[in-house]
Amino acid sequence: MENHIKNNFRLRQLPKYAKLACAVFVLALSVGYFTGLAFVFHTETTTPVGLEENYNGNDDNLETMEMKFKKSPREMLTIIHTHVLSISLIFFTLGLLLFFSEVPKSVKSFLLVEPYISILLTFGGIYLLWCGFGFMAYVVLVSGVLMTLSYVISVLYIAKELWLASVRY
Repeated sequence: MENHIKNNFRLRQLPKYAKLACAVFVLALSVGYFTGLAFVFHTETTTPVGLEENYNGNDDNLETMEMKFKKSPREMLTIIHTHVLSISLIFFTLGLLLFFSEVPKSVKSFLLVEPYISILLTFGGIYLLWCGFGFMAYVVLVSGVLMTLSYVISVLYIAKELWLASVRY
């Protein structure tokens, strides 16, 4: 028999100053998240070819506008280490806020777990792409899109909880 703790607390029950603090935190987090996403678009890693060139170089193509070289093992470890840790913490803090929001249980369960699967697939895929498994570029792109959709949907539910939900005591 499962023992569940009944969670009745919701973000909407917080005093206005606490809701404001949560909202400004989510806003600042979103500025950081979407700045990182803008960097991804700037580096032209939104296509399988762009991903391949970004991590494995394009120095064999003499016609290219910008010469790129294969990333070193040290660069790859740094990229993967910093991104997996920081993005995991982003989704953990967002997940805490989402947990205390009124969201259908199945949607909440998905949004609390999916980002971590996408993090592992995205950065594991980048590593495997760097190791020569070119098909992983597609996994990286799909998991990156799912991660971003999870982020946006979570933020929308949290915003609704903080500002649009009526207080029920």
